[in-house]
Amino acid sequence: MTQSEKLTGRPVISATGLFTPSDTITNEELVESFNRYVERHNADNAAAIEAGDVEALQTSSVEFIEKASGIKARHVMAKGPILDPEIMAPRWPERSNEELSMLAEIGVKAARQALERAGRDAAEVDAVLCAASNMERPYPAMAIEIQQELGIDGFGFDMNVACSSATFGIQTAADYIRSGNARSVLVISPEITSGHLNWRDRDSHFIFGDVATAVLVEDAGIAPATHWDILGTKLKTVFSNNIRNNFGFLNRASPDGEGKADKLFVQEGRKVFKEVVPMVAEMIVTEAENFGLDPQGLRRLWLHQANAGMNRLIAQRVLGHEATADESPTVLDTYANTSSAGSIIAFHKHSDDLEAGDTGLICSFGAGYSAGAVFVRKVA
Repeated sequence: MTQSEKLTGRPVISATGLFTPSDTITNEELVESFNRYVERHNADNAAAIEAGDVEALQTSSVEFIEKASGIKARHVMAKGPILDPEIMAPRWPERSNEELSMLAEIGVKAARQALERAGRDAAEVDAVLCAASNMERPYPAMAIEIQQELGIDGFGFDMNVACSSATFGIQTAADYIRSGNARSVLVISPEITSGHLNWRDRDSHFIFGDVATAVLVEDAGIAPATHWDILGTKLKTVFSNNIRNNFGFLNRASPDGEGKADKLFVQEGRKVFKEVVPMVAEMIVTEAENFGLDPQGLRRLWLHQANAGMNRLIAQRVLGHEATADESPTVLDTYANTSSAGSIIAFHKHSDDLEAGDTGLICSFGAGYSAGAVFVRKVA
């Protein structure tokens, strides 16, 4: 691009992209696998259970999962081993350093779709932010590998704010646009959450799914005719241990803890629900008013896809009434919780039908606690 004279310093969302794995696990399949594991565990430990030395495991059910979350299915990168009671984790051959890593591969696929939808050549992009909660390695940065694969001459870095990574990435990209340090920035969220989920834990074995999303944030002066003005953003963090994963390279310094449950996803779900819903709802209402927007006038809410009950309460507090499926669309039922990608999937799949001038909100919330709000208006 040689259009520096057209730059406005106003950030917009030019396009989004989505990669969805072909494998799907239904609740019925998941429950059947989990219950086989439970029955085998209880049989193998019958004497110890009888003696009170080992706690018997409880079976799961489709009804329990749907009532607790609203989830009916999820996409994964490796269905077979996850459903195998002997494994219950993803499995695939380790790739050499010369091969494109799996996280980069799915991130590139989402990015290319976003670029195609915007009519943008990758060579015109200035930066890549890999904003996700499940990084494949500490270094080199996933973003730089993605940048290399796409042929972008610029810079890239990784950022992790758990489920809020994408919205934090969008604000970061928007700030680069406002400051003139970039004209076009890809925010990519490749989430292989199946790798950090304890598929043998009844309270959480159904929560997550795999996916990758991409958001192209650009200066309004070079954006396609149809785009979304970023009216304002707000980020918030409050420390909490109620959602946590203690896996890391320092685990090897304390070998007694290796392999324990806290080295995968753990949460206190009821506490999260009670504390996060009011925090997020208040943030949205306050910031909408700060930006001169009527929160009850927002045409659509693209909320983090973690729990149907949480979204229902947040939407009701923001809009002032029970939200319809049109006002607060869900993808949770078929994608499950995809961490930072959830609200972007909802936006990607449920935004084309809105009219010029309609305003909406992309909102995330999760571990940290963290929450991010991106207020947008459609331009067409």
